[in-house]
Amino acid sequence: MQEESRLVLAGRHSERFAGLVNTPVFRGSTVLHASLAAWEDKKKRRAADEHGASTYGRFGTPTHHALEEAVAEIEGGYRALLYPSGLSACATALTSLLAAGDHVLLTDSAYAPTRGFLTRVLGRFNVDVSVYDPTIGAGIEALMRPNTRVVYVESPGSETFEVQDVPAIAAVARRHGARVVMDNTWGTPLFFKPFAHGVDVSVQAATKYIVGHSDAMLGVLTCNQETWPLIKRTSQDMGMTAGPDDAYLALRGLRTMAVRLQQHWKGGVEVAQWLQARPEVEAVLHPALPGDPGHALWKRDFRGACGLFAVVLNPVSAGALEAFVDSLQLFGLGVSWGGYESLVIPFNPVGERSATQWPYHGQALRLHVGLEAPADLIADLEQGFAALARAESSNQQRRSA
Repeated sequence: MQEESRLVLAGRHSERFAGLVNTPVFRGSTVLHASLAAWEDKKKRRAADEHGASTYGRFGTPTHHALEEAVAEIEGGYRALLYPSGLSACATALTSLLAAGDHVLLTDSAYAPTRGFLTRVLGRFNVDVSVYDPTIGAGIEALMRPNTRVVYVESPGSETFEVQDVPAIAAVARRHGARVVMDNTWGTPLFFKPFAHGVDVSVQAATKYIVGHSDAMLGVLTCNQETWPLIKRTSQDMGMTAGPDDAYLALRGLRTMAVRLQQHWKGGVEVAQWLQARPEVEAVLHPALPGDPGHALWKRDFRGACGLFAVVLNPVSAGALEAFVDSLQLFGLGVSWGGYESLVIPFNPVGERSATQWPYHGQALRLHVGLEAPADLIADLEQGFAALARAESSNQQRRSA
């Protein structure tokens, strides 16, 4: 079955809900049982890990279970669980697989809050963190220790867009008895199949492309069969749960993800190629562009690209940068990505890295290309560059006066 069809069908059981196409929103904490025998039977089914056998709202409702089933099927994993945010999913995965005295290898391109959780929280419990160059590939062998339990990958990095050789890293980790946790938010379940590439646990901020409309916060962990009991136990011990309304919005978004991602992919590449030709631009960081350092790995391992990439401007004054960003009409200034709207946010990884050096000199901007017409987005950027030029000219005149 084609992926587009799987996205439409996965997790749907209309026969359970009076023929309704969409699984309804089930809000509730208490689950009543008709008899003591029914209660005992449900407990046995839960103990046997039967999917959907919930005795309490914290363990999920049919709304949650429908989304978990769908994501696990599409991503190619064994089971999935929902969380109130992408970060809480990352934190739960790491807490599940690490203990005092363990060592974790973390890519230098990781989402900053994930890095913060490891160093500020798990570091207090004697978990040792080493940061590695995301382009290391099989060379990660030299960094493995007897107590290395997790190798954390994020490919591509959601700020600087290095593509990692996930299969090579996973092969090394497996030889050393370590597990691979991957942030797969950029690739989505549609464009990167983590379990086919050796990953043990896949983390996604479902807030992004699965929800797709910037109106819900949600995380999801998909596990292989070996890691599932650990993830499930820790999730329940920590009381992790997500709201049913957010799960419903994610289910709705999932059904149209293939169509939306095609537009994000097409629009993102078109805007990125236009930016490559601009004199104001030092570099465009987009794995789907030929010539990008990660393009060969992207082409080998990914089935597509989303709308998120970065551009580095040639050095300009702070006032000129401000004029550029503030003049944009279609690119909103805001955190997050994956919704239908285009966004821009300045960033500077200098000082955040410890295993690699940022090679560029100008201001970096992360762009998310939404579902607007690419021609309109290009026109918006073009007038933004005109505003930048005017501000830079005015600044030079003041300096020479």
